[in-house]
Amino acid sequence: MAIFKKKKAFGGYNICFKGCDDSMEKVFGTGKLAPSEMTKKLWAYVKRKKIAGKK
Repeated sequence: MAIFKKKKAFGGYNICFKGCDDSMEKVFGTGKLAPSEMTKKLWAYVKRKKIAGKK
């Protein structure tokens, strides 16, 4: 019988929005967005606010 080890999650980033009071409109704007553009804007916000860290 084989025993499988649990793998760590890929990436390993923690993002904490605690203390952030920006609205979704401020982060994403008011126009329509494709999912890829939404992801880019979200990561730009996370990096700008320095709210991400490695586990």
